[in-house]
Order: sequence, then structure tokens, then C-alpha cells
Amino acid sequence: MRVWQNGREVTIRAPKQRAVLALLGRQVNDVVRPDEIIDALWGEDVPKSATNCVHTYIAGLRRTLEPERSRRESGALIVSAGSGYSLRMNQEDIDVERFLRLHARARRLNIEGRPDAALEVFDAALGLWRGDAYADVPGPFAEMERTYLAETRLTVAEDWAAAMLAAGRHTEVTGALSDLVAKEPLRERLRWLLMLALYRCGRQAQALAVYHKTRRLLSEELGIEPGLDLRRLHQQILSGSPDLIARGAAATAPNVPLTVLDSQDTPDPALPRPAQLPPNVRGFVGRDREQALLRDVLMPHRESKDASTKLVVIDGTAGVGKTALAVHIAHRLSDLYPDGQLFIDLCAFDPDRDPLSASAALASLLRGLGVEERRLPATLEDRTALYRSLLHDRRMLIVLDDASDAEQVRPLIPNGPTCVLVTSRRQQIGLVARDGAHRICLAPLAPHESLDLLSYLAGPKRVAAQTANARRLAGLCGHVPLALRIVAQQFAADPMMTLADMADRYAAEQGRLDRLTIAGDATASLRSVFAASYLELSPQAARMFRLLGRTHKPVITVSEAAVLASVTWVHAKQLLDVLTANHLLEPAGRNRYRFPALIGVYAAECAREDPRAAASAWRSHPAATG
Repeated sequence: MRVWQNGREVTIRAPKQRAVLALLGRQVNDVVRPDEIIDALWGEDVPKSATNCVHTYIAGLRRTLEPERSRRESGALIVSAGSGYSLRMNQEDIDVERFLRLHARARRLNIEGRPDAALEVFDAALGLWRGDAYADVPGPFAEMERTYLAETRLTVAEDWAAAMLAAGRHTEVTGALSDLVAKEPLRERLRWLLMLALYRCGRQAQALAVYHKTRRLLSEELGIEPGLDLRRLHQQILSGSPDLIARGAAATAPNVPLTVLDSQDTPDPALPRPAQLPPNVRGFVGRDREQALLRDVLMPHRESKDASTKLVVIDGTAGVGKTALAVHIAHRLSDLYPDGQLFIDLCAFDPDRDPLSASAALASLLRGLGVEERRLPATLEDRTALYRSLLHDRRMLIVLDDASDAEQVRPLIPNGPTCVLVTSRRQQIGLVARDGAHRICLAPLAPHESLDLLSYLAGPKRVAAQTANARRLAGLCGHVPLALRIVAQQFAADPMMTLADMADRYAAEQGRLDRLTIAGDATASLRSVFAASYLELSPQAARMFRLLGRTHKPVITVSEAAVLASVTWVHAKQLLDVLTANHLLEPAGRNRYRFPALIGVYAAECAREDPRAAASAWRSHPAATG
């Protein structure tokens, strides 16, 4: 790792300081917490003095990088921000960032059918390399980055070779491909490209020899046969297929970008402008603070040179209005993202559908971007690469609704001036910590907002005449928007009903969830949406949830939960934190917890009859199977 300041090379002598600077540089302009630095430097083997060491390394870097700064002055390059540190500089001044951006740009040129232009950018990207990345940097983070960048470098080299073939420069690329195959003998994509290049050079026998050597090597080393694409290419060479001479031949290559096509098959560079946002929810009220935060994060700042993706996670309990807020703000800001809006329901907690895998979600998003079914890559990695290439430099707004975890979401996050809104019933701490997401935890509505919603949906005159009972009813609904909408629909449907009657009907906890139901729509019924969250818990966390449901206590401590579940204090705390992360509990002070609105009612039901047992019985019943 080498560093320059104002044209002068600066030497960072201490290895751990280099490791800290490498981490800050990889997350440039983001805040990196001390615990993240500790994990990057030591992994699991953390010394007792780790926190003090981090402060010492930061201080040493500041002295080296800003020698003119006095000790009392705050740094302009490495700044303290909140509870962490941030390296403030232009992303283009970091060669790793420049390399990744050039790769994305080259791939996009490939997709647009411009291999000659792509080759110039590929050459610029590969020309940045000077040996192994982070060769003199210690620690788990550097090791992980070293592996990642080495793999990415090989991918770029493969993409470059594919572009060379697309440009008709097979003679020039043959030597480079031979060297790459010698260094990475088990990469089938490299061997596919080499076979095609040799064949196009009129060296059919050598192309076939590469296949036979590959087959023998894979059999001896891994006990497997070559993949389908290699076998198909082998048969085409044997039969002298004319398709191999035309540029369109490379369309069947494993992971080869779409640029290796005939000109008539090249995708239209004028990509469609999707407009997939659902309709704005009727009667959206409140959320002024959250909307202000979202506008501040998501509105593009013209004076800023930062073109990184804006990522926001909205989490909260079921029915609290996460999707409604995301869709509402997306409509309000859609004009600021002129290249279009994408929306996808990831179905993490859908009572009727299985969660989408990241690969399936990418297939849907790529279709929305105009990619034909026959051109969808087969693997998650290639779909991710194509998706990010298509969105590079495009100002789009993407809503990922009902997400499960970071593994499902990360491949769907593009690079560039795009905004991504994620909603989830789980706290997505991983996306906040590693990916720099802004988190908004959504609470139930304020009492006056609940009244506004009831008035809008049920009629202002009827509600205004019965304000006290309306407040009582809103409280029985826990100020949860979904519950309020259900009772408002019931009240509006019966002109003879009074709010006092409605409140009396919902006063008893037992049976309340039976009434907060819309027939035939599991996603709009409180018990169904709560059950979807409960059924995702581990057996131990689900047991703790049921035990808490028996207590009917407004607040429970960790010690009480430990006694209740006959587990240690530490284990009880872990289980309570799991329930909190899934928004089935909420903190009520230090080591104290309570149920969110209406969740306590559902927990009491689960304590009487475990939904897991009912679900298991249903699945085992003969009528429940094919």
C-alpha cells in the first residue's frame, strides 16, 4: 500500500496503521466504528488493549498524514464522526475504488455493444495493478480484501478477453489467455475463452487439446466432468459449427458478457425507464420526523461530489406502516431520480409465499430493466454483475420491500447515484454496520395521528362527534396503522355503529385479533402477519416468546425471564435480544423489555396454543399434501 499527499509520497511505517488506513480507505467517507477496526485488525484474537491501540493508530496516522495539524485541531482528513472515524477524500483518489468503477463502466460499454470502447476502459482498470493488493498489510480484513480483489482482477481479465474476442482480436488475446490458464488452471471460463480464441485462429487441434487437458485435470483434481458450456463448445468445434466464427458464438459462453454478440443481437442502449412503484397509500398521515430524515438522506446534493449509493433501512413491527412510508417518500422524491423506479416484494414474512432468493429477485429486477428472459445470466454472481453494470451512473430509486436479511439484500444494492429503500421486520444491523445504511426504526403512530387516520378513513364528522371513544379505540389498536385501517373499514361499513360500540367490541384482549382480520387477505390480518414473524424464530426464542406471553406483565427484566425459562442470565438476554431484533419485544430501560402494541395479545394466544404445533399438524395431515 502506498500513499501520496499533494504529489509527495508519505510512508506509513507501522503495519497496524497501514491496516487501519486500508479499512478507512475501503469505506471512504463512511463512519467506521472502533469495534469494526478491532475486528479488521485482530479478528477473534483481540488483545485487552485493543481499544487504546486503535486510538493510538488513529493519532499516529493523523500525525503522519497531517503533520501541520496541532494536537488540539480536529483533523480534516481523518475526522472523528459520532462514535467512529471517517476518511474524507474523493473516491477517485483511491485506486481500488477507481478500479471497481472502471470495471463497472467497461461492463456497461460491453452491454451497449461497444467492445472497442470497453477495451480502453478495461486496459485502464488492469493498468492500475502493481502486484498483490494489500501485500504489506496485516489482519483479517486485509486478507479478505486481498482474496476479493484477486478474484475481481481475474474476472476483469476474463471480461477483457471476452471483449477482445468481440472486437475480432482473437490472435492478440491467445497468448494472454494461455498465461492466465497456466496460473488459474481450474477456471473453466478462461479455458472456454482460450478454446474459442484458438479455434478462431485456425488452431482447431490445439483448441481440442485444451478441452481434453481440462477434462483430465478436473477429473484428477476434483472428480468432476467439465461444465455444460465447455462440453457444448467442444461439440461445436468437433462439428465445425459456423456459429463459432460469427461474433454471436460467444453468446453461449459461461459468464461472458452480452457484448460478444452479433450487432443485430446487441441490447438497445436506450434502456427502459421503469415506473414500478405501487399506488400511494390512501390516507397517509404523520411521520413528519421520518419524512424529514429521509428527504435529508435521499435528496441529491449538487455541491457534493459523492456519487455513492444512498441506502436506507426502515424496520419495525408488522403492520406499523413501513411499506406505506417507503412508497410515500418514493413518490415524493421520484422526480429527483429521473432514470426510473424499481419495486420488488422480497416476501420475507409473507404468510402465503416463500421468500425470494437474491437470484430470483435479481431476475425480476433485470426484467424490469428490459433484459429478456433468454439473456438472464444463470448464476447469482453474473446476475449481480449485469444488474450493477446496467445501473452504473443511472439515478434510480429502488424499493426492496419485506427483506429478510443482508444476504438477500446485498446483491440487490447497485453502485452509483442510486437510492435504495429497504423495509424489514428485522433490525438489519449488518447493513448499517458494513454497508453504511441509514436506519429508521418505525414506531406506531402518535395518538393525534391515529385520530387523523380514523377521521380520514371513517369520515371526519362521525369521528369528531365521538372523539373520546375514538381515542380509546385507537389505544386498543395500539396506534398500529394496519389495525386502525381495519377498524375504520368496519366502522365506515356500518352507519348505525358508534365508536363506543366499536371500542367495547375490542376491549377484551381475548378475541381482539379475531376481529382485526380481513377475510381472504392474510397480509391484511393482524394474527397472520404476527404469525409470519413468530414462525421464523428459532425454537428457543419461540419458547421464550410464549413464556413471556403467560406473564401478562407490562415490563419484564432479564432476571425474571431467566427464571421463567430456566436458563442462565446471559442466555435469557440473548433470547430477549433476538425477539427485540425481530420487533417482537422492545426495550423498556436497562435490561428491561416489554411487548410492542398488540404483540402482547398475540403472545398470550401463543402461550395458550403454539402456532408452530398447529402448522406442523397441518403439514402432516394427508389433506395438506399433494
